[in-house]
Amino acid sequence: QVQLVESGGGLVQAGGSLRLSCVASGLTFSSYTMGWFRQAPGKEREFVAAIRWSSSSLAYADSVKGRFTISRANAQNTVYLQMNSLKPEDTAVYYCGAGIISILNPITGAGGYHYWGQGTQVTVSS
Repeated sequence: QVQLVESGGGLVQAGGSLRLSCVASGLTFSSYTMGWFRQAPGKEREFVAAIRWSSSSLAYADSVKGRFTISRANAQNTVYLQMNSLKPEDTAVYYCGAGIISILNPITGAGGYHYWGQGTQVTVSS
Protein backbone atom coordinates (compact mmCIF):
# COMPACT_ATOMS: atom_id res chain seq x y z
CA GLN A 1 0.00 0.00 0.00
CA VAL A 2 1.42 3.33 -1.07
CA GLN A 3 1.49 6.09 1.51
CA LEU A 4 2.68 9.67 1.29
CA VAL A 5 2.85 11.53 4.58
CA GLU A 6 3.46 15.27 4.64
CA SER A 7 4.68 17.22 7.64
CA GLY A 8 6.19 20.58 8.52
CA GLY A 9 3.24 22.86 7.99
CA GLY A 10 2.15 25.47 10.48
CA LEU A 11 1.53 29.13 11.17
CA VAL A 12 4.25 31.61 10.25
CA GLN A 13 4.48 35.36 9.81
CA ALA A 14 5.00 36.90 6.41
CA GLY A 15 8.68 36.79 5.49
CA GLY A 16 9.26 33.65 7.49
CA SER A 17 10.26 30.17 6.41
CA LEU A 18 8.97 26.62 6.64
CA ARG A 19 10.32 23.31 5.44
CA LEU A 20 7.82 20.70 4.33
CA SER A 21 8.69 17.01 4.17
CA CYS A 22 6.92 14.14 2.46
CA VAL A 23 7.89 10.58 3.30
CA ALA A 24 6.83 7.87 0.88
CA SER A 25 6.37 4.17 1.48
CA GLY A 26 5.10 1.23 -0.52
CA LEU A 27 6.70 2.30 -3.78
CA THR A 28 10.10 2.41 -5.43
CA PHE A 29 10.68 6.02 -4.52
CA SER A 30 13.71 6.54 -6.76
CA SER A 31 11.58 5.74 -9.82
CA TYR A 32 8.98 8.42 -9.17
CA THR A 33 8.70 12.08 -10.01
CA MET A 34 7.64 13.94 -6.88
CA GLY A 35 5.60 17.10 -6.87
CA TRP A 36 4.17 19.64 -4.45
CA PHE A 37 0.77 21.18 -5.10
CA ARG A 38 -1.37 23.46 -2.98
CA GLN A 39 -5.02 24.30 -2.61
CA ALA A 40 -6.40 27.41 -0.99
CA PRO A 41 -10.02 27.68 0.16
CA GLY A 42 -12.36 28.14 -2.78
CA LYS A 43 -9.60 27.60 -5.32
CA GLU A 44 -8.44 24.72 -7.44
CA ARG A 45 -5.35 22.71 -6.64
CA GLU A 46 -2.33 24.34 -8.24
CA PHE A 47 1.19 23.26 -9.07
CA VAL A 48 4.00 24.50 -6.84
CA ALA A 49 7.18 22.52 -7.61
CA ALA A 50 8.32 19.15 -8.91
CA ILE A 51 11.47 17.10 -9.24
CA ARG A 52 12.18 14.09 -11.41
CA TRP A 53 13.55 10.85 -10.02
CA SER A 54 17.17 11.70 -10.73
CA SER A 55 16.88 15.34 -9.63
CA SER A 56 17.94 16.16 -13.18
CA SER A 57 14.86 18.21 -13.86
CA LEU A 58 13.12 20.67 -11.59
CA ALA A 59 10.10 22.86 -12.17
CA TYR A 60 8.57 25.71 -10.20
CA ALA A 61 5.44 27.79 -10.47
CA ASP A 62 6.24 31.38 -11.36
CA SER A 63 4.68 32.53 -8.10
CA VAL A 64 7.28 30.67 -6.00
CA LYS A 65 10.43 30.90 -8.12
CA GLY A 66 13.34 32.28 -6.15
CA ARG A 67 11.57 31.65 -2.84
CA PHE A 68 10.89 27.89 -2.74
CA THR A 69 13.33 25.04 -3.30
CA ILE A 70 12.41 21.42 -3.91
CA SER A 71 14.84 18.61 -3.19
CA ARG A 72 14.77 14.89 -2.58
CA ALA A 73 16.69 12.24 -0.67
CA ASN A 74 16.11 8.94 -2.40
CA ALA A 75 17.83 6.97 0.34
CA GLN A 76 15.29 8.33 2.84
CA ASN A 77 12.26 8.15 0.49
CA THR A 78 11.70 11.82 1.22
CA VAL A 79 11.00 14.94 -0.77
CA TYR A 80 11.34 18.40 0.74
CA LEU A 81 10.00 21.85 0.01
CA GLN A 82 11.98 24.69 1.56
CA MET A 83 9.79 27.78 1.60
CA ASN A 84 11.37 31.15 2.27
CA SER A 85 10.05 34.71 2.17
CA LEU A 86 6.55 33.41 2.70
CA LYS A 87 3.61 35.60 1.77
CA PRO A 88 -0.03 35.53 2.92
CA GLU A 89 -1.00 34.32 -0.55
CA ASP A 90 1.03 31.16 0.07
CA THR A 91 -1.58 30.10 2.62
CA ALA A 92 -3.03 26.77 1.53
CA VAL A 93 -3.06 23.05 2.16
CA TYR A 94 0.10 21.63 0.60
CA TYR A 95 0.01 18.15 -0.93
CA CYS A 96 2.78 15.98 -2.23
CA GLY A 97 2.20 13.69 -5.15
CA ALA A 98 4.11 10.82 -6.74
CA GLY A 99 3.96 9.73 -10.36
CA ILE A 100 5.90 7.97 -13.06
CA ILE A 101 5.99 10.63 -15.76
CA SER A 102 7.60 10.15 -19.14
CA ILE A 103 10.49 12.42 -19.99
CA LEU A 104 8.33 13.54 -22.91
CA ASN A 105 5.61 14.87 -20.60
CA PRO A 106 5.67 17.85 -18.28
CA ILE A 107 5.83 17.36 -14.54
CA THR A 108 3.63 20.34 -13.74
CA GLY A 109 0.21 18.80 -14.24
CA ALA A 110 -1.65 17.13 -11.39
CA GLY A 111 -2.96 14.46 -13.76
CA GLY A 112 0.48 12.90 -14.01
CA TYR A 113 0.61 12.00 -10.34
CA HIS A 114 -0.84 8.68 -9.23
CA TYR A 115 -0.55 8.96 -5.46
CA TRP A 116 -1.26 11.80 -3.05
CA GLY A 117 -0.68 12.57 0.59
CA GLN A 118 -3.30 13.89 2.99
CA GLY A 119 -1.90 17.42 2.98
CA THR A 120 -0.39 19.78 5.52
CA GLN A 121 -1.74 23.24 6.31
CA VAL A 122 0.45 26.28 5.79
CA THR A 123 -0.86 29.58 7.10
CA VAL A 124 1.04 32.82 6.58
CA SER A 125 -0.11 35.80 8.59
CA SER A 126 0.40 39.37 7.46
